Amino acid sequence: MKTPQKTIGMRLLGGHLWVVYTFLYIPILVLMGLSFNDIGMPTAWGGFSTKWYGVLLENDAVLNAAKNTLIVATVSTFLATLVGTMLAIGIESRGRKTSSALEALLFAPMIIPDIVLAIALLSFFTLLDFTLGLHSIILSHVVFNIAFVSAVVRTRLKNFDFSILEASIDLGASEFTTFRRVTLPVIFPGVLAGGLLAFTLSVDEFIIAFFTAGAGSSSTTLPMQIYSMIRFGVTPEINAMATIVMLVSFTLVFISQRINKGSSVS
Repeated sequence: MKTPQKTIGMRLLGGHLWVVYTFLYIPILVLMGLSFNDIGMPTAWGGFSTKWYGVLLENDAVLNAAKNTLIVATVSTFLATLVGTMLAIGIESRGRKTSSALEALLFAPMIIPDIVLAIALLSFFTLLDFTLGLHSIILSHVVFNIAFVSAVVRTRLKNFDFSILEASIDLGASEFTTFRRVTLPVIFPGVLAGGLLAFTLSVDEFIIAFFTAGAGSSSTTLPMQIYSMIRFGVTPEINAMATIVMLVSFTLVFISQRINKGSSVS
């Protein structure tokens, strides 16, 4: 039975939660609404229109940046998912508790500020005399995303029965066949969730891409293009672009969380 004190406390927490949600999402909803504003004024409503999305699709710089973003996100997600999954399996299959030092090392890319990681990667590329471009952004995003993929896959492996792998090998299956026919199907929901999360982070990421990109539009990603456009003022065209990016990101994160939640329950 709930006491009056607990009821009041729950109501206060609920009210605080709604205040936080309002503070976070009202500006986003306003931005999305202004992307359908017929006039170019960011503070006055002139009627509903979708023309700014048409203008956006006719902008060659935006389309080129979107293509670069898809290339970076797709390739880096594939590599990060592959490496992160192998890392998660290697850690969880050892059969003993992971040390605090190793855990800190694994989660370091997730914890340290993006600006620090970006400077470190740029310094490393400069030390190796590595030419910057779209490939350097991809490698940087792989480094950034491995920790996230590994963390998601490890949650799936927490309840994994590794004895079935021994049974598979005892029955004559090779290690590769065991991985392909036993391990991967069981952990695949976690792998897919980690990949979707990595793709979302790569699409949204700006600081690391900004520091590790080469000169010219050939290595300009969509967040970088938005930054270059917003310096001259916020327009409905920018609002339309931001709305598309947010909807894609929100959808992928939602799917990732649903898949990961479902895999944890099962």
